[in-house]
Amino acid sequence: MLHLRAASINDTHAIAGAIAQLVRAGDIVVLAGEMGAGKTAFAQGFGTAFDIDEPITSPTFTLVHSYDLPRPARGIRTMHHADVYRLERTAELADLALGELAEFGGVVLVEWGDVVEGTFGDHLTVMLDQDPDDEADELALDRARFIEVAGTGASWAGRWDRLKTSLERFAC
Repeated sequence: MLHLRAASINDTHAIAGAIAQLVRAGDIVVLAGEMGAGKTAFAQGFGTAFDIDEPITSPTFTLVHSYDLPRPARGIRTMHHADVYRLERTAELADLALGELAEFGGVVLVEWGDVVEGTFGDHLTVMLDQDPDDEADELALDRARFIEVAGTGASWAGRWDRLKTSLERFAC
């Protein structure tokens, strides 16, 4: 597991961008953390790394937003941004077909995905938490955050050293 600190939203975006450079088509990235921890901010930085220029907002009410990449990379044609917070039953997760979205040239970011993490195979988990020592207002976007990154499965084991190297400047 990697333990990181993002001193600002720009750092959060940079961490997301570094991870985006290592994902492949079919990857699922689980975003976990309390309300306001920075899950959507992370998704915005991730999308920016793929040159997505449309606004990336929380898909809380629509459940999944899909963004076509202007320039496909590493087999990825689409970034899907899901939010499973409002799901009442695990069976509803199957209706979203997140695995299928990933398989067909997509990468999927799943906010609140830690609740259903056991349903995913290989995946990367990004746990975000506000730094309690940051004196900024709790609702401020530009807060410091602690970020833990953990890989599950052989797919991420093979990329772990590159991921660790690309994020070492944020290590704590």
